[in-house]
This record gives sequence, C-alpha cells and structure tokens, in this order.
Amino acid sequence: MISHSKAEQVFPIYKIEHNCLISAQGDMTLGFKVKLPEIFTLSNDEYHAFHEVWIKALRLLPKNSIFHKQDWFIGDRYQAAFAKDGKTVSDTFLSHSSEGYFNERAYLHHHCHIYLTKKPDKFKHYTSAVSTLMRKRIVPVQTTCDELFYDFQDSAGQFLKVLEDSGLISLTRLNDDQLAGTAKQTGSLEQYCFLLNEHQPPVLKDLHIQDEIRIGDDHCQLYTLSDAEDLPPLCGPRITYDKYSTDKTKFSTGFATPIGGLLNCNHLYNQYIFIEDSQQTLKKLEAKKLRLQSLSAYSRENAIGRDATHDFLNEAISQQRLPVKAHFNILAWTDDPADLKNLKNKVSSSLAQMDAQPKQETDGAAQIWWAGLPGNEATFPMNDSFDTFVEQASCFLNLETNYRSSLSPCGLRLGDRLSGNPVHVDISDDPMSKGITTNRNKFILGPSGSGKSFFTNHLLRSYFEQGAHIVLVDVGHSYQGLCEFVGGYYFTYTEQNPISFNPFYIPEGDYLDTEKKESIKAMILALWKKEDEGVQRSEYVAISDALYHYYEKLKEQPDTFPCFDTFYEFLAGDFYETMKRSKVKDHRFDIDNLLFVLKPFFKGGEYAYLLNAKENLNLLQKRFIVFELDNIKDHPILFPVVTLIIMETFVSKMRKLDKATRKMILIEEAWKAIAREGMAEYIKYLFKTVRKYFGEALVVTQDIEDIISSPVVKQAIINNSDCKILLDQRKYQNDFPKIQQLLGITDKETALIMSMNRNNDENLKYKEVFISLNGQLSKVYRTEVSREEYWTYTTESSEKAKVHAYAKKYGSIKRGIAAIVREELEQAA
Repeated sequence: MISHSKAEQVFPIYKIEHNCLISAQGDMTLGFKVKLPEIFTLSNDEYHAFHEVWIKALRLLPKNSIFHKQDWFIGDRYQAAFAKDGKTVSDTFLSHSSEGYFNERAYLHHHCHIYLTKKPDKFKHYTSAVSTLMRKRIVPVQTTCDELFYDFQDSAGQFLKVLEDSGLISLTRLNDDQLAGTAKQTGSLEQYCFLLNEHQPPVLKDLHIQDEIRIGDDHCQLYTLSDAEDLPPLCGPRITYDKYSTDKTKFSTGFATPIGGLLNCNHLYNQYIFIEDSQQTLKKLEAKKLRLQSLSAYSRENAIGRDATHDFLNEAISQQRLPVKAHFNILAWTDDPADLKNLKNKVSSSLAQMDAQPKQETDGAAQIWWAGLPGNEATFPMNDSFDTFVEQASCFLNLETNYRSSLSPCGLRLGDRLSGNPVHVDISDDPMSKGITTNRNKFILGPSGSGKSFFTNHLLRSYFEQGAHIVLVDVGHSYQGLCEFVGGYYFTYTEQNPISFNPFYIPEGDYLDTEKKESIKAMILALWKKEDEGVQRSEYVAISDALYHYYEKLKEQPDTFPCFDTFYEFLAGDFYETMKRSKVKDHRFDIDNLLFVLKPFFKGGEYAYLLNAKENLNLLQKRFIVFELDNIKDHPILFPVVTLIIMETFVSKMRKLDKATRKMILIEEAWKAIAREGMAEYIKYLFKTVRKYFGEALVVTQDIEDIISSPVVKQAIINNSDCKILLDQRKYQNDFPKIQQLLGITDKETALIMSMNRNNDENLKYKEVFISLNGQLSKVYRTEVSREEYWTYTTESSEKAKVHAYAKKYGSIKRGIAAIVREELEQAA
C-alpha cells in the first residue's frame, strides 16, 4: 500500500479527455504507441540517420515540455494456435507438430510508448499563507485555454511528422480507452501501476514502497543513470556487438540496446529528456560558472567544475546546441526474491557493456518510480537529472524492437534471432505489394553442410500447404522425403525402375494448345536431330502436320491410348502413306530417316520405357513434382528429352492454371547441366516472365565458381532474383568480396551474413539463414523446426533410410515419422 492509504487519494491524474492526460496540477500529456525498427536490421549509417531524426524532432518540442519514452520488456511465452474460434489452425501434421514444438517458448515481449508533457509556463505553487483569491485563475491557463492546448498538439504533430518521415518509425496516438483502460483492456496507467503487459487483462495489485518497491508479488529494483559521474565517457548512436562481429566486419546495435532487448529479464526502460527555457538555462549556468570561479582557489574540484561549465557554455553557443536535462532508469523485477541478486548482476553487466556505472536507487526509488506514471512526469525530482545536450541525450534512447510477424497468409515460419520465438515471414507477396521487390524469384546460396537443402525443404513445404504448385529439378535426392510426405510425383532413373513420361497424354477436359504442340515438336526434333544439325522448314511443317492428324485420329478412335508408341505407329502407317502420295517423302522430308532414328523409343527398343508411361500422367493438376536427374545428367539422349519435358510441364502450369494459383519452379544443382544442354535461354525466359503468371523461380547452388563462371546465372538469375537467401558463408570468408560484388550485397548485409551461427543457443539445434529483399530489407532468422519436420526434411543417408524403413513398417511416412519421434521422446525421458 502507499503510506497505508488508498491509491486514489494520492493519484496525480485528474482526468482523461480528448485523448489527453490532465494532471492534478494542470500538466497536459499526450501518449503514443511506437513501432520501432526490428533489432539487428539497421546499418551504421541508418543508426546515425535515426539519431539525427530524433535530434530534429526533439528540437521542435516547446520549452517547458518533457519527452518521456517507456520501453517495456516483459517475459512471455508463445501460445500455440491449435484452435481458434472453434476451427483448427494447425490443420496439417507438420504445422501441428510445429505449434506443439514452440508452445510455451519463452521470449521477451516488447512494446513502447512515448509521452509528451507540457508544463505550465508561469504557474507558481502558492504557499498556504496566500489565498487563492489572489490568483486570476485557480488552474494554469493552458489547462482551460483551447488555443494553448491546440498549440501543444501542433508541436506534437510536427514532432511526429519528422519522426515518421524518416521511414524508420511510426507512432499512433493513444485514445482515452488506451490511456485509462476498460473492463477488458489494460490501459497505460494500469500497465505502469501493476507492471502488466499490454495484452494482459486488468489485474489489481497492492503497491508497497516502504522498504522496497513491491507490486503484488513482484520485487522491483531501480537502476538510474542520473549523475554525470556514472555516465559512459563516450556515447554515440551505435555500439559494436562483439558476439556477432568478426575480424573484418563490425556488427552494430543501438547504443542503448544492451539495456533494451539484449537485457534478458523483466524490465522497464524509462528515458526522460526535459526541454526547458534554453536562455534561462544558459543564464543559470553562467551564474554557476561565476560562483565556481570565485571558489576555484579553494578547491581543485571547483576549478574543474568551472572549466567543464565553461566548455559546456562555449559548445552551446558556438555550435547552437540545445541544452536539456536528462534522466534514464531501468526498473527490473522478479517474483522470486532469491533471483534478486541474479537480476542485479544482469542489469549491472548490461550497463557495463555501455561503459556506464550501475547505480541502484534506494531512498529516492519510490519518488522516481511514481514520476514515471504516464501524465505525472512533471513531478520528476530534477535533482536526479543531469545537464547535457539533446545530441548526447538522444544516444541513450532505445531504438529497436523484436522481430514482427507478417499478417500475409503467404510465407513460412522462421525464428527470432534472440529467442527463437516463431515469426511468420512473407518473402513473396508482401514485399511485392509494398514495392520492395519487383518479382518473387529467389536465389539461394550455401555451401555443403550449411543447411541449404533443409531450409529449402521448409520453404517448399510451407508454400505447398498454402496451395502452390511446385516443380523441382533436383540432383542428389534432397527432396525425396518431402515429395513422398505430400504425395507428389517423384521422377528418377534407376536400372530397375527407369524414368518414364508421356508427353502425348492430354487429361480429360483439356485440349491440345499451341504450347503443348510446340513442346512435343521440340522434343521430336531433339530426338531426331543433333544440336549442330539444322532443321529445314519442310521438316518442321511435316512434323507439325503429323501431330495434327494424329490427334484428329485419336478423336475418331477414343480407345487408342495417346503415347509415343501409337504416334510412331501412326507415322509408320497412315502418315507414311500420305507422304508417299504427296511425293514429299524423299526430297523435302526424309520420313524413313525419322522412323529409323526414333525406333529405339518405340516398343521393343532400348528406350521404349521413356515416352510411354501409363501412370503419373496428369502433371498439370499434380501440385508437387520432383525430377531427380542425378543418374542421367550426363546421358546424351535421356537428359535433353527430360529437360524438354520439365520445360513443358512448368510452362503448361504457368499458362493453364488459374492466375490466383501460385506456381513455383526450383532448380537445384541441376541448372549447371541444364545450361550446358541449350536450356539457358529457357532459364532466362523463365526468370523474366514467371512473375506475370503469379509464379516464382528459385535456383539453388553451393559453389562460388558456379556463380562467377556462368553467364546465365550472372545475367538472368541474379539480375532477376530480388530475394537472395544465403546460408553460412564462413567457409568463404576470404573470398566473400567476390560474392558481395556479384550479388550486389551491401556492407550492412555483409556484416549480417558473417554474423550467422556465431552465437547460437547450445541447447537448441538450428542454423541461421540470411534473407535480403532487393537490398532494402535484410534479416537473419533461425531455421528451427520440430522433430517431425526435421525427419521429413533430413538429407542424411542413414536418417533417410530409417524414415523409409519406419514408413514401410507403419504403413505410411507420416506414421513412420510419428513413431520415430515417439521413440526419441521415450529415450529422452
């Protein structure tokens, strides 16, 4: 309790109206909810620019005003969204397992408010000897004068405009309910009085301030930066964060971030800047200097104080500095008294990172805490503030907040760098709608063992569950497990089960369009002619004519199954006779040569299996298709045919599927072989046009030389991929300048890339990933997944074999993975 009395008897806020707090003394306070930049996303230059913006904004505030910034960091836990409004949110096996894995994950929830207070300019506190009859008005003039109130609002509006024009911060005015609270919503006053998070329901607690500040069960400690002797000798907009820095790159955070988001305990960081009448302040300091001058002969301390005051006045006048008073404090709390010592160590360590001396307030703690109540800033004990300039004071402002989740339905789940708290990240649609990117294409680079395939599996699974059609060109069986899990088509070549397609098949309800016809013609010509052999116009026309009459015959004979065998029979029969009668056969079109070259693909031939598939026929409607080319990438006959079928499959999806359906093609290391086989032009075409069909093309590679040596990658892929994703590059640290130049990576992004996996939580298994959206928005995330997801994505041979064995034993891959995870939990227990 407060002096064994009820709080309302001493409560300093008189009224809340017009979205403004009115104190009992007539002070007016406006409140704002603040949206700060996400932590670890600003560069050195951006920190300095942000600092300059704060200085400009603070200079716009009128004299006798107080800037009060409150940053709340409260321990919270992730609540799994298994069900919402009676509906299942995590409606798939892997989504459900992910929710369960992250359920109750601890993290620091952060929210920030700014309060601007205007004190009366000439209001005196009269003694009891003077009657209020002597006053012209019983309250300060600004409290009842509309014009003065609107002037203050205008100053606050200019303050907001300067901040928001920077593009780094946004502010929203707090309304009456948000300030006072409602029966269901916690207001700013309740949050401060009872140490409540913004999304917690209202709770009443006892306040005890006799021996310590205790709010309900929470024991509080107050640490202040209020004396010049305790301040850091140097301050600036940024500070180097050693845990993420290397010999060649310095990783930056905000100067006050060590006592902000990096201080891992429940705490409130209060930042006060008092803007007084600068002329009066300078007069007082001149008088102080004269006093110290007269006393300097008696004490060296007085001489030093005189010199310091002299320098301060010189700087204020010569450089047009704005003198202010400032105070900063940290209110930390815990509900476990045994944890108070550990709390003190954490706060002291964080202040030491700023080179500041920790000072724990005891006797004056209650008064400083009570002045932090929104709207009560004017009662702050000014003896606990220090003189400085606005440039130095604004260095102590907390500039960063936690990672935020995108509201877009598209994207994937990644982890916050500090805690692993899951965030929803949209790297496709949201950046396009905001104008950050102009296409959805992605370029993924990561050396072997960096978690490249693991991340890519996670990306593809997320997009698949959101309805995307996905075509993969793979070398190395990285996506076999995921393909089996989602029930996709997996085309691969083995001697026992060779790869098989049917480009002639047209699903029921579909039709032979120009794209399909052109792709079949291209395939026939590729089988017939070598790359260096020219194709005569008459040959092209003849094959086109053959296809037309073949499909006309199929209409007349619906029992005939469309495949290469029946097409070959048509060529050798009806069409051969037509060519013979037209006398074109020998001179313009050597059909005998064509039949002879194509015979190995006819039944009984060496490659009879290749183009006569009877299953996996409807590729247009199949949403997950993998073409595994490991065993045929060097085959002179099979590889060109397969690449043409891949081209036709994805182009068909692009043009025929609904425009609201996302289409994705991912080309793994196979792009090297594809580029050799004359598919380079197709890749260029794909990367330039896929965005028009609500599509995205992804290329994955692991070797620097591949990037540097291939003109296809340099010209088509990199230039048309606004999203660049890099995994751990420490292996290439010395060669990274080449990559940096080639990919157009900035120095800020280089520092982010080199910081990956340098300070990972040893108790958790994950790897970090860097994502850049056109160089405008760059972040590092955790790729942390549940055990069920891990076993689905794994590319380790022994683990894949285990999944396969369990899938066979339990009847499906889903049941097999569930059994493996069950066994792991039993062994851990």
